[in-house]
Amino acid sequence: MSLNDRETSQLRGALQEAVVKCSERCLYQSAKWAAELLNAIPEPTSEPDDTNPSQPGDYAPAVLAQNADPEEALLEAREINKYLLAKSFFECREFDRCAAVFLPDSMLAGVVTSKEANSTPKGKGKGKATATSSRSTTAPKLPQLSQRSLFLALYAKFLSGEKRKDEDTEMVMGPQDLGTCVNKQLLTISRYLETWFDQRKDEDGEDVDSQGWLEYLYGMVLAKQKNDDLAIYWLVRSVHLFPMNWGCWLEMTSLISRIEDLNRLMQRLPQNIVSFMFHIHASLELYQHDGNLANSLDQLINIFPTSSFLLTCDGLLSYHAKDFVAAEQAFSRLLSLHPHRLESLDHYSNILYVMNSRPKLAFLAHLCSSVDKFRPESCVVIGNYYSLLSLHEKAVQYFRRALTLDRSCLSAWTLMGHEYVELKNTHAAIESYRRAVDVNRRDYRAWYGLGQTYEVLEMHAYALWYYKKAAGLRPWDGKMWMAVGSCLQRMNRNLDGIKALKRALLAESYYETGSSFGSGGSGPGGLRGAHMDPEILLQIASMYEALDEEDDAKAYMEMCVAQEDGSAGDNAGESITIHNDEGSEDDGEAVGPSAGPGGGREGTGVTAATSKARMWLARFAMRNEDYETASRLANELCQDGVEVEEAKALIREVRSRMDAPAGKTTPGPLLLDLNG
Repeated sequence: MSLNDRETSQLRGALQEAVVKCSERCLYQSAKWAAELLNAIPEPTSEPDDTNPSQPGDYAPAVLAQNADPEEALLEAREINKYLLAKSFFECREFDRCAAVFLPDSMLAGVVTSKEANSTPKGKGKGKATATSSRSTTAPKLPQLSQRSLFLALYAKFLSGEKRKDEDTEMVMGPQDLGTCVNKQLLTISRYLETWFDQRKDEDGEDVDSQGWLEYLYGMVLAKQKNDDLAIYWLVRSVHLFPMNWGCWLEMTSLISRIEDLNRLMQRLPQNIVSFMFHIHASLELYQHDGNLANSLDQLINIFPTSSFLLTCDGLLSYHAKDFVAAEQAFSRLLSLHPHRLESLDHYSNILYVMNSRPKLAFLAHLCSSVDKFRPESCVVIGNYYSLLSLHEKAVQYFRRALTLDRSCLSAWTLMGHEYVELKNTHAAIESYRRAVDVNRRDYRAWYGLGQTYEVLEMHAYALWYYKKAAGLRPWDGKMWMAVGSCLQRMNRNLDGIKALKRALLAESYYETGSSFGSGGSGPGGLRGAHMDPEILLQIASMYEALDEEDDAKAYMEMCVAQEDGSAGDNAGESITIHNDEGSEDDGEAVGPSAGPGGGREGTGVTAATSKARMWLARFAMRNEDYETASRLANELCQDGVEVEEAKALIREVRSRMDAPAGKTTPGPLLLDLNG
């Protein structure tokens, strides 16, 4: 994607207009987003010609023009003094005073009361019904305000309710912190906007001369009231009328739970560069990381080379693909370009935590503290640093501080749950994860954490349900499917467990060393070089053994041992067929072990899993009187340094069997003890 000079000029003008209009309505985050994009567009390389006096006028911003609607422009001109007063109150965070400039409480109460009387008739008889119907024809009279002033007043009322909700909420994770406090202004705002839209409809039921801002506010209120479908309807209308309001796109993102929902929604949206960015952002929120997404992001970065928003998306794309090195480099570049920007640095701290990069995480914590120690992102970064030092009580303290500053800080809820697991406080861990899910139902880490916590409590049915939720959100994460399979194995559902573990083999099959609970992984650096995780292969083999299917168990044990040097084993074709026979619908993709044997990939070396598999194969050979194979495997075990004593005993038994006269091969007491 590339823009010519005229398209670039139009884009600049649209972003300038967005900054001004968002700032007028005190939507500061949206204004900041548009301003950062505006300044990320490279400046024209040609120098202005000093001899042409008309050329400097070409750079005059076009956003200072009046409202294009003459009626709105007249209302804004009449209200300018009151508007400036209300805006100054808003900027001083006196939200009730700001709203009262245009909409006194008595007026709002009258609108709500009239709306309730019209919409909820209580009469049952004929006379009462007639009286109600006649009353419904008289709609409440609304003051004649410009849309800019009305939005500012109602938005201030909304934030006043949010502020009071936070004040009424108890201490984070305190005895009375039930997460049930609500914004009490939502009903008032929704009733007022419903009346306003009803009065502006024409004969065809279409709104007249709307600018999109009030649609955005109405959609935001409906989303808070859990009316998601209607909220999306109004938010879509808003972006059709004014697509540069990034806050509206973020609200839509929060209402999308599956990639199928996103694809359906994209068909209803305007096709422009902002919807292009929205698709990338929403896809990353759904943990997508395919090649098309990377290509789309590269095209946008070509237009906005230094955009902090797009560079963050680039880092998150690598993070979701578990390419931690590339993700760290992307965030490091972002930090060098924007050293005072704190947004998304909590994700950067997660990456450094997983990579066990203590010096860089210490530097990041110090940097965030020096920029603003009372930002939620700073508290999360510092909490992650203390967690890496195994100072879990102090980490919880900082995560709680982040939540005191912002109750909707998803990272803090999830990470605090991880810390409570480390502190063996399962009740607090479950509550933290539940609150994280309330904030964002797409957070697979919270679902996975709930599964692990219930598994610690040996409540496997609950754990399985939560693991399946996590696997549904991350279908190509082998860690999720391994958890499902292990839980099914503990429930003695071996056949279903084998299917789940085969799915784990088809997914990326390595552990995240030092991840959520600091104890995952079977070795430094995990199993990145191997296409198949020996732990999963060993687990599948043991489940086949429990089902008395020794041939399949032997095939998987051989594959487990073969992972030491990266080879697929002698019967690679047969083994891969075995674990591909009951794959998912997505088996057509070349993922995981289906990519084929060999290929020069590095092995895992000797692990506990491969040693257990080698011991099983040695005993299997003994049972089948293949003494040569048993002796070779036992000798290899002695060299590995794992289970050496059992291996030496097995060697002695093999020698005694081989030296015994023909026909006298009755197992001795030692072998009976080993196999018992």
